[in-house]
Amino acid sequence: VQLQASGGGFVQAGGSLRISCAASGRTLSNYNMGWFRQAPGKEREFVAAITGSGRSTLYVDSVKGRFTISRDNAQNTVYLQMNNLKPEDTAVYYCAVSIARWGRAQALYDYWGQGTLVTVSS
Repeated sequence: VQLQASGGGFVQAGGSLRISCAASGRTLSNYNMGWFRQAPGKEREFVAAITGSGRSTLYVDSVKGRFTISRDNAQNTVYLQMNNLKPEDTAVYYCAVSIARWGRAQALYDYWGQGTLVTVSS
């Protein structure tokens, strides 16, 4: 599976951005997907996850009510809509695929994209 994240950029605090993760090599509808992020000087952390069907989602507490993960299996793409962005959301955002597992831990994910940078100014 190859994952290509895109849509990152520069935005002011309070603004919105949608990032995408397009997959090739396999049909994503069978697999759970996750978004992670790594801020400068920090370890990579879980942000959100969605099941293959899209019926279940998980979020880290710090983004609940602001971020929404979704997927379009026909387009083999997963999205992360980010609203009311804060400077602490600045990070490189990575998408990942879990073939047969569900959860927040990075070890559960089998394939990773290259990341897209989101910068939020105060």
